[in-house]
Amino acid sequence: MKHKIIINRPISNHEVPELRELVGWGGRPQDYPALFERCNFWAGARNENNKLIAFGYVCGMVLEHGYMEDIIVHPDYQGQGIGSALVTELLNEAERFGLEIVTVTFERENTNFYKRNGFTRSSGGVWQRR
Repeated sequence: MKHKIIINRPISNHEVPELRELVGWGGRPQDYPALFERCNFWAGARNENNKLIAFGYVCGMVLEHGYMEDIIVHPDYQGQGIGSALVTELLNEAERFGLEIVTVTFERENTNFYKRNGFTRSSGGVWQRR
């Protein structure tokens, strides 16, 4: 893979919201830079033009459990293994960080992706503000 995944690579505040919008999610520009200040670590990849093409992060209370969030790959780069490389690098960093458990919430259609990347399905619940 020619796109190197880098932990805590410098990312401008506007880049992740733009990437989120490209995959059909709300941009949530109000979350940045607070996300970078509050999460344990993040990872990203850039293309040959230095454009952010992949992003994800792990947050938690710096105890044994972390939560992986926002695994995003630019639509033009999906299907090339970048998402798996991103998850792998985040999980490697989680081990270095001392996390024993990493959870992730995902849509049913992404089950096989997360299973291939070492996650097992489990029951749980999600609370969402109305």
